[in-house]
Amino acid sequence: MATVVVAMSGGVDSSVAAAMLRDQGYDVIGVNLRLYSKEDSQAYSLNKQCCTLDSMRDAEAVCRKLGIPFYALNMEREFTRDVVDYFVSEYLQGKTPNPCLACNAHIKFHHLFERAMALGADYIATGHYARLRRTESGVKLLTGVDAAKDQSYTLYMLSQRELERTLLPIGEQTKAETRELARKYGLVTANKPESQDICFIPSGDYRAFVRRLAPHAESPGPIVDTSGRQLGVHHGVAFYTIGQRKGLGITVGKPMYVVRLDPEKNMVVVGTKEELSSREIRLCDVNYIDGSPRTEAFECEVKLRYRGASIPAIVHPEDDRSVRVELLGPGNVAPGQAVVFYQGEEVLGGGKATS
Repeated sequence: MATVVVAMSGGVDSSVAAAMLRDQGYDVIGVNLRLYSKEDSQAYSLNKQCCTLDSMRDAEAVCRKLGIPFYALNMEREFTRDVVDYFVSEYLQGKTPNPCLACNAHIKFHHLFERAMALGADYIATGHYARLRRTESGVKLLTGVDAAKDQSYTLYMLSQRELERTLLPIGEQTKAETRELARKYGLVTANKPESQDICFIPSGDYRAFVRRLAPHAESPGPIVDTSGRQLGVHHGVAFYTIGQRKGLGITVGKPMYVVRLDPEKNMVVVGTKEELSSREIRLCDVNYIDGSPRTEAFECEVKLRYRGASIPAIVHPEDDRSVRVELLGPGNVAPGQAVVFYQGEEVLGGGKATS
């Protein structure tokens, strides 16, 4: 009997994933990751975040109901270093990080994965809405059947080594079907609301969070247009994001957007919507799901953000880890954000925008 460690957040998706795998005959072990506990505990409770003691208790209750072992694993140190510190550092550099991608890459599919394998598990499993297809040439990562909940974007950084030992049991069903299964199993998480916020910022105010951890981020400087003309004063480059329109404190008679952040000059550059749009993006840290870096240009669709629309594009490899993406439709992306390559329902890979 194969053993699978299920990362259980205390939410409905991972709860049902564990139940389905148990019914499929796996030896299932539930593991809840304690990631962050430095914020106000009342705010956590009200927002039903995935790192709370309440969520850990929910995960434990699900395991008890299913008759499977439950373990709580403290990964606060790793999470602080690999996710929280990264999050703050990226904003200080004028970039826009995605902490959920960092959590998947470093916490679930590195630290948890390595510990599970070291303990003799055959697989790890999560409650992501994505699918895996095992073929003779390797494991393919596919979009989830529920387009509204598809989470394949957040898994583009996985390699064949992780995918070969990963199970994604709920990717073949819709969210509604997942909730119905949870009710059928009698799980306490069946009607639990989804968390939409960053787990370590329950208030949703990332600026206040960055300000508290990096007080020096509060560094006023000029807001200028693309010609260099000063239009106003900003509060600190870390508190602005590419594409931002509201909260700039400037009036020029037409909508203006943040088009560039220059932390070295402590400058926020704004422009029109046309100046914001870009037809060329450069990426670093590129990963190809099949493990084979491309050497020739290829056509695909790209997503510039998690819930973004697909945009036709041509990807021009520059080396094994860097590419230039030529967009065939309008789009914009901030440095630090992920750009993911798709061909139909298959995820080819992706990388981080540098420009």
